Amino acid sequence: MSDIMDPAVLPDAATKTKPSGKPDPGWLVVVWNDPVNLMDYVTHVFMKVFSWNKGRAEKHMVEVHEKGKSVVAQETFEKAEHYVHQLQGYHLHATLEKAS
Repeated sequence: MSDIMDPAVLPDAATKTKPSGKPDPGWLVVVWNDPVNLMDYVTHVFMKVFSWNKGRAEKHMVEVHEKGKSVVAQETFEKAEHYVHQLQGYHLHATLEKAS
């Protein structure tokens, strides 16, 4: 018999990833207010990127304008990152934050 280890049974493999018992809360896509983009333009971008109706897009646009920011999505890291890149492509100030 050889001394080759079975790759499925590596030492300490079970201790490296311990599930916390809670599902991953995901990532937040945050759009921040800026002095450059017009409110109609921001509404248009939200409708285009998220396929929202005008009412929902305007609600988030007003939140950005009045509160300084709006959380527009909570997704997996990859999907949230994709949204941030899309929004930045339209010259909106968008960031990614870990949900708590």
